[in-house]
Amino acid sequence: MPPEEDVNGTLRKWKIKAGKAMFASKTTVEEKMLKHIQEKNTLKEAWDTFVTLFTKNNDMRLKLLENELLLISKKAQMMRIIMQGLRPKYRSLVTTIQGWPVQPSLVDFENLLAIQEAMAKQMGGITLKSEKEAL
Repeated sequence: MPPEEDVNGTLRKWKIKAGKAMFASKTTVEEKMLKHIQEKNTLKEAWDTFVTLFTKNNDMRLKLLENELLLISKKAQMMRIIMQGLRPKYRSLVTTIQGWPVQPSLVDFENLLAIQEAMAKQMGGITLKSEKEAL
């Protein structure tokens, strides 16, 4: 709460501090949270909005999060099944990809396999000359 009396500029100093806190709030929160406080004029309004957002029990939001986690789990499981079912010639690619800190999406993995196969075809068409022919 702001001070009611302006003794020695106390109200002015309080407003400056509140403005700085409001600026810090608006510049440090995530974009999806920012839209909720963007139109708020005071720090108290912004704070009350955050309290409302973070304390209410939102079953729909929890259900959406649960569905998103299930989808991620299914995609990961599908990727493992695909990787395990590949021919042995792709094992080195699979081993390399499994070591990456960020795993590719299924579409990206398919593209990597296509590139690997195209390179294998190009390499298969190359014949090595004998040492005499090369000289």
